[in-house]
Amino acid sequence: MQIFNDKVALITGASRGIGTYIAKSLAKRGCRIVAIARDKDKLSTLCQEIENQGGNASYIPLDLSEIHSIEPAINSLVDDGKRIDFLINNAGIEQYRHLQNYTADQISKIINVNLHAPIELTRILLPYMLENGGNIVNIASLGGKKGIAFNSIYSATKSGLIMWTDAMRQELNKTSVNISVVCPGFISEAGMFKDSNMEAPRLLGTSSPLDVVDAVIKCIEKNLAEVIVNKGPMKPLLSIGQLSPLLADRIVGMMGVREMSLRRVEAEKSTLK
Repeated sequence: MQIFNDKVALITGASRGIGTYIAKSLAKRGCRIVAIARDKDKLSTLCQEIENQGGNASYIPLDLSEIHSIEPAINSLVDDGKRIDFLINNAGIEQYRHLQNYTADQISKIINVNLHAPIELTRILLPYMLENGGNIVNIASLGGKKGIAFNSIYSATKSGLIMWTDAMRQELNKTSVNISVVCPGFISEAGMFKDSNMEAPRLLGTSSPLDVVDAVIKCIEKNLAEVIVNKGPMKPLLSIGQLSPLLADRIVGMMGVREMSLRRVEAEKSTLK
């Protein structure tokens, strides 16, 4: 627990889903939480719950798709004397569409929240973290390891997040800052997949939000490069994909991932009517 006690953890996407689990778990371990998301009311509720349990939490209402609003908000935080020991880039959005049915603004928003914002937050905080030490944990997705049909922009951003983390890990070698990436598959109980009300392909299954929390904790404690959170045979499938992408496409197709994605396209259409 000593590694977490009295440390400050900034968590994006903290108002809902996996983000709330990460925030509450780190708070129980002694971290002071700075929660970022768009929804002020949900952030306030989260911080109140943490404080009711003896923790310490504050929040910054911030739309991470507005990239130029990030630096003033973070500079204000640092100017108030609050160091950041752990940066958890958890915020993410996805929209299931045929590519031609995205608007340019929708594509920009997904790219900004999923990829540009983590890079920008790290850029701003890195000088302070290099001076004081710290850990950065990026929550990517298995969709960044193997592309998801009809969710191509999300896959592109998560793949970019994985490769950016890889490059930064090499860049930060021999410094006081560690950086890791967590790649969840289908998550039950909370998050975007749970909100879809779909059943995951049987062979791939689902993991719990606490499995993601455990991965984040291990990344900080052990300075792990990457953790895959999935109960299915994902590592062999990913290895097959490196050797034969077309064979991996067929395997994913047999698992029913493409058909599930199509159902999510139709489900999203119905919510817009």
